[in-house]
Amino acid sequence: MADVALVVAVLALASVLGAAWRARNGRFRPADVARPADPAGPAVGGPGTPAVDVLGAADVGAPLGDRATFVQLSSEVCAACRSTRVALAGVAADEPGVVHVELDVAEHLDLVRRLGVMRTPTTLVLGPRGRIVGRMSGATDRRQALAALESCPAPESCPGAAAA
Repeated sequence: MADVALVVAVLALASVLGAAWRARNGRFRPADVARPADPAGPAVGGPGTPAVDVLGAADVGAPLGDRATFVQLSSEVCAACRSTRVALAGVAADEPGVVHVELDVAEHLDLVRRLGVMRTPTTLVLGPRGRIVGRMSGATDRRQALAALESCPAPESCPGAAAA
């Protein structure tokens, strides 16, 4: 009887952890806009990674959007990356001033390290001047992308629009 209880407990724990993991997928997390000026301070990617506030067109390999830029960091063998690409490209096509750029993590390891990317897809939301206003990890759908885009409603009111 104890074996059955142990199996049930393990399955319950796995179910709770799976539900928590799923709930976090694609959820927009705003960047800490009240960061210290010290570049050794807390990083966008997490503790222990270099501070990164701004990415330029040279970093992402494409011009930035007038309103926002979705920078999707993907890998070749990632199924969630393909569905995220479709969602973000659709939003970029429908929303004026929004650009979607997809980067392969294998080809941009320096950027992956700088940003503290731990899984694919990870999508950074950049303001019009390249300031990172937030990020999403895991599969992202259209609804989540539009919610993230609300962090940059117009170039003049987006946190990234301030002088970099």
